[in-house]
Amino acid sequence: MKPTAHALRGPALRKDAAAVLVLPRLRAPVVFGALALLFVSLIVRSVYLQWIDNEFLQSQGSARHSRDLEVPAHRGRIVDRSGEALAVSTPVKSLWAFPDKFESTPEQLAALAKILDTTPQRIKARLDANEDFAFLARQIAPETSARAMALSIHGLHDQNEYRRYYPGGEVTAHIVGFTGDHDAGQEGIELAQQQWLAGVPGSRRVIINRRSEAVEDVAAIRAPQAGRDLALSIDARLQYLAFRELKAAVDKHKAKAGGLVILDVATGEILALANWPTYNPNRRDKVARDRMRNRALTDVFEPGSTLKPFTIAAALDAGRIRPETVIQTAPGTMTIGSATIHDAHAEGALTVEQVIQKSSNVGAAKIALGLPRETMWQMFSESGFGASPQTGYPGEVAGRLRPAKSWRPIEQATMAYGHGISVNLVQLARAYTIFATDGELKPATLFLTDGHVAGRPVLKPQTARAVRRMLELVTQPGGTAPRAQVVGYRVAGKTGTAHKLEGRGYTNRYVSSFVGFAPASHPRLVVAVMIDEPTAGGHYGGIVAAPVFSNVTGGALRMLGVPTDAPIDNVVLPPDGGEIDEET
Repeated sequence: MKPTAHALRGPALRKDAAAVLVLPRLRAPVVFGALALLFVSLIVRSVYLQWIDNEFLQSQGSARHSRDLEVPAHRGRIVDRSGEALAVSTPVKSLWAFPDKFESTPEQLAALAKILDTTPQRIKARLDANEDFAFLARQIAPETSARAMALSIHGLHDQNEYRRYYPGGEVTAHIVGFTGDHDAGQEGIELAQQQWLAGVPGSRRVIINRRSEAVEDVAAIRAPQAGRDLALSIDARLQYLAFRELKAAVDKHKAKAGGLVILDVATGEILALANWPTYNPNRRDKVARDRMRNRALTDVFEPGSTLKPFTIAAALDAGRIRPETVIQTAPGTMTIGSATIHDAHAEGALTVEQVIQKSSNVGAAKIALGLPRETMWQMFSESGFGASPQTGYPGEVAGRLRPAKSWRPIEQATMAYGHGISVNLVQLARAYTIFATDGELKPATLFLTDGHVAGRPVLKPQTARAVRRMLELVTQPGGTAPRAQVVGYRVAGKTGTAHKLEGRGYTNRYVSSFVGFAPASHPRLVVAVMIDEPTAGGHYGGIVAAPVFSNVTGGALRMLGVPTDAPIDNVVLPPDGGEIDEET
């Protein structure tokens, strides 16, 4: 009897069922073990990334969702000696964009261009010129920025900045200087005192959306530190007076340029420093660089006869002459080798006092040649010539004073009356503090001091007083500068008229100058005037520069309340109202 199908399948089915039951028991632990291992690995990795090595993820997240923005620091003010503002920072806005995020309709772009006073083409050019970032407008008024942002142009942003404003404009431009787009000093005191004035910018972190727009402040990372205020020695009233009178003189004599300096005798502080031509630091877009030069500190010239008092002082201090010593200047010429020195007018025998009063080149040359050249050089050097005046202004020059060992006799003779040496106007004004004091050279400065400043002794007090008397004779009838007189004050000073040097020879162009001080009885101010290349109304220092000295010194003394030391009718001019012409 054959077995049935059921009988055949029974044992086989039981065997297959047992195999099926065994397989899941082996697979499940493997699968669950693998899953558990993977899960543990994920946990370990998560802990590692989030708690141990989280810098990478944070930096990547921050790069996509946050930005660190600079917070500008308020720049310190520059003020005059009375606290009047010469430079201040005002809040402004700048418009910027990421070019690849900037989207606008033609109408929006045209409206933006109109607000910014430009053209759509120029805006597009700025965007096309930069792949990552572009400024569309810098340092504009907050109201203008608000109108631009009201257009709701996608990708257009604004930021807070500061813009420097100069209340004195062209009057104080050469002293204060100016800053650039990033509020950093570019010229003048702004440049020299950048670290003091600038402060330290801060920063803040913001959350940005997918359109790169700041939507939330996260944290102030670093608060900005404002710059410090800076007080200059300048007196804004005297600065305006000096500027006005200098400009009038340059215009009157159709001169190329001019400079004027007022120094305080007691402290060496520069109370005014004016130049012409000048510029407006608030509007510099089309200003020639030549107008930006502070000529009183960065340009040099041959001082001419304003140097004669130093030659006389050297001889007096050395005991070689006395004020009453007679010097024969006839016939008004003096030949040394192949060169001849000329006086404008032959005078004959003159005392040393009259050599200064009449400004005799021959007399000064003879006195100089009676001195060792080292003695003369030492006098010039100790008076500050050939060295930077160290006022704190960037770019000031030292002038030129050649070593004494290289002087030939003709050079020593001509240097006695200011040829063959170059100075800047501040150097010259500072040097005259030797005669305005009892022989001390004061340190010139553009920064406010706290009172009397000690000078460096250069001359014996009696020598300085003797030269001071000679310089007072220059401004009286018979001298070369009666027009330097000031109503109610005794004044002292010296004229200068020098041919301009060009290449290896002298031209028929002149530098006219006058340096003096007042009141002569107790000097308070030194005032130096230089007019470059006057072409109308004469070229002598007594005609061109001395009247400027008179106007500025008189006004300054009255503004400062300095007591008078002469009667109200002290001004006496020659009968014809003119001066004695000096050397050419």
